[in-house]
Amino acid sequence: MALLDSTAAGSTAGQRFGVGGEIPIVAALAEAPTATELVIGIAPSGGRVPPGWRPVLLEAISRGMRIVSGLHEFLSDDPELAAAAAKADVEIVDVRKNDERDVASRLGLREDRLRLLTIGQDCSVGKMLAAVELTQALVAKGHDAAFLATGQTGIMIEGDGCPIDRVISDFVNGAVEKLVKRKQDHEILVVEGQASITHPRYSAVSLGLLHGAAPHGMILVYEAGRVHHMGMPHEPLPALERVVAAYEHMASFVGGGKVIGVAINSRLMGPSEAAAERRRVSQALGLPACDPIRDGCDELVAAVEALQQARRSVAGATT
Repeated sequence: MALLDSTAAGSTAGQRFGVGGEIPIVAALAEAPTATELVIGIAPSGGRVPPGWRPVLLEAISRGMRIVSGLHEFLSDDPELAAAAAKADVEIVDVRKNDERDVASRLGLREDRLRLLTIGQDCSVGKMLAAVELTQALVAKGHDAAFLATGQTGIMIEGDGCPIDRVISDFVNGAVEKLVKRKQDHEILVVEGQASITHPRYSAVSLGLLHGAAPHGMILVYEAGRVHHMGMPHEPLPALERVVAAYEHMASFVGGGKVIGVAINSRLMGPSEAAAERRRVSQALGLPACDPIRDGCDELVAAVEALQQARRSVAGATT
């Protein structure tokens, strides 16, 4: 219906972000009177509700709007908000809430299902976007592919998934493995990656995802022009070659999946500069590379199909 952002009110999503077309940006809930749901799509440090949002949340509840939150702070546990929601008979959904308590078993993973994982040079580079776009491109080509969400925004998009950064560390691998098993009725599983195993802050969740998903193939995602780890300007990013080597080494303990393609986030570049970056990284890594938004995902789809065919050939020869 609308985006709520008082700093950009009066413009449209298309004008502000280059996507979303004519969806209006409004300054107040009253400007979207027929909306029935408020989705909190912000990611503040610590995952807490900014003080200025509390009146907005209470107003939404009074309007009978369902609240969907991806914050680390659970709104359904907030006494004031919970009481208001109960009085108005409004549902509050905290998508990061979970009761995952299973450890990984390495049993029950079907090898006739192709498992893919998006991996990153850093946090917030576009791993979810690449996974969604690749899944849609595979489906458009006639493949039975499914997107497996592992973060709050991905869960809001898919309506299903596991908020992996909120799972107790011992159970991260098991939670991812359980999600994969639950989706094995699909031919190709595209698992959304989180953070990076090279990030000094968030490497744990990335390694748990890698070992839980046990991917046959990985898509490396990075933002062209970024030079430091997110939130750590004193920590330079490792070279893409080192990231590939690190992921493939750690993947060797759960089946040996390889990086098969690169998804470039070239938002900081103009068209010609982005095209040059695409050629450069493809040559440097010896892998197909593209920006899923600028270029589409045809090259990544071809890489997935080649991997799938190679695995089927090996399976047929073994049989």
